[in-house]
Amino acid sequence: MNKITTKFLFLLLLPVLFSQALAGELVDQVGRRVIIPDRPQRVVSLMPSITEIVFDLGAGGRLVGATRYSNEPLAAKKITRVGSYVHLDVEKIVSLSPDLCLAIRDGNPKHIIDRLEMLSIPVYTLDPRNLDEIIESILMLGEALDAREQAAAVAEKMRRRAGAVADKVARIVERPRVFFQIDAAPIISAGSNTFIDKLIIRAGGVNLAAGPKPYPRYSWEDILTMEPEIVIIASMAGGFTPEELKQGWRKWPQIPAVKNRRLYVVEADLFDRPTPRLIDGLEMLMEILHPELGRLE
Repeated sequence: MNKITTKFLFLLLLPVLFSQALAGELVDQVGRRVIIPDRPQRVVSLMPSITEIVFDLGAGGRLVGATRYSNEPLAAKKITRVGSYVHLDVEKIVSLSPDLCLAIRDGNPKHIIDRLEMLSIPVYTLDPRNLDEIIESILMLGEALDAREQAAAVAEKMRRRAGAVADKVARIVERPRVFFQIDAAPIISAGSNTFIDKLIIRAGGVNLAAGPKPYPRYSWEDILTMEPEIVIIASMAGGFTPEELKQGWRKWPQIPAVKNRRLYVVEADLFDRPTPRLIDGLEMLMEILHPELGRLE
């Protein structure tokens, strides 16, 4: 970084430095102690899922920056973009004079987070790995943003709905063999320790892609051997239309899911974003896998 750029960044940071005079210390989801101002007013979200949660907490009006593909809710599309969650524009972030940045451990590059902190911009990091930790992250964001009541209400609703699914799934006799396609060319699914894997299990299914690779690739020969009973296809898989996605499978009528017409196209965002909408995905998945259980109210 040259002297001119350094001076430019320092001048942009002056409002941030003064705002931290009323700061407090919180521990984020990765165990780091972060000094953040009381009720931050200029927040930059470094992940689409975080943007969505901030709006769920009623704090969307405090977002001055968000990453590309922050498309939920509709108001999020109007927020200034600071690059993608992988390729963040540090100078753009600094120019927004944020008093807090919100990050995801496995999504945002560590060297960018380190650079922001070196510039005296506090970064509060989340690291949800399952549904319970997503709820925890919502409560933690509520603490950081001084939106505790809203966070508690969102968390309670999620727990209640997840519990309703668990009650229904407890009555099942058999778990169908499920293949969840998240991309079409090549065919990619979701292995163990992914949100999708955990949703399939909670919804009463067996994830055929379970294994050490988080996002394994498959050939049609592999899938013919696996014999999935139900196929779930993410709507964004390869940029194809729902009918095109199904048509690719119909070329193989010997697959049980094809023969029995158990091919389903779903909205990708309901299954791969750690937000409250993951409960929508869980409920939808349970109804697909076990229509005999009836719909949830």
